Amino acid sequence: MNQDDGSPKYVTDMIFPDREGGYLKGHETRELILRTALSIVIERGYKAMSMRGVAAACGMKFGNLTYHYRSREDLVRELMEAVISSYEREFETIMIMPGVPAEERLRRLCMLLLDDIRSKKTTRFFPELWALSNHDQFVLERVQDLYVRARAPILEIVKEMRPDLSDAECEIVALFISASMEGMTIFAGYEKPFEKRMPELEHLAVLSFCNLVKTLAPGELAKTR
Repeated sequence: MNQDDGSPKYVTDMIFPDREGGYLKGHETRELILRTALSIVIERGYKAMSMRGVAAACGMKFGNLTYHYRSREDLVRELMEAVISSYEREFETIMIMPGVPAEERLRRLCMLLLDDIRSKKTTRFFPELWALSNHDQFVLERVQDLYVRARAPILEIVKEMRPDLSDAECEIVALFISASMEGMTIFAGYEKPFEKRMPELEHLAVLSFCNLVKTLAPGELAKTR
């Protein structure tokens, strides 16, 4: 769904990666598996997402599941790819809006992400990954890659707005904006204590981020080192 101005209203759950060859039924089966895996993580947590548990929830034999995904790591890798691809599509919609100034695109991008935090999927899926990444190197690497890709459009806009800042300065600003938004999940996400006050938090966040990008003095961050 889109807003009247054409910018995305929210992020779809997943965009399924294309695979070369194979039958339509095979693609449909993989989509079923990924949707089921995501649902299990959202409703019961990552630990409940075992290969046998996913197979049972899909109503298929374990051997049929391993035909499509040989290991849990393969399944997690493609699940995260499907999730981040949905964000990248919406980011692209905002980034290529003709005639829209960089500051306005930053505002719309932040609003999209902050609105998305209030969804059940986002509030439950990503914190599960954060917790697991503390103990699982494979998930840690996947999560880091996911956020590098998620920060990319923010970094692009910051560089466009502030060509006088160094690459390192732009990168830390983009990281700060991304981290600040993600941190709101536990306070104002789905069914969290301040969910109803997210519109106020969104306003403060976007105002603060835009002012930061516009007013940060070149070299100012170097003074903190």
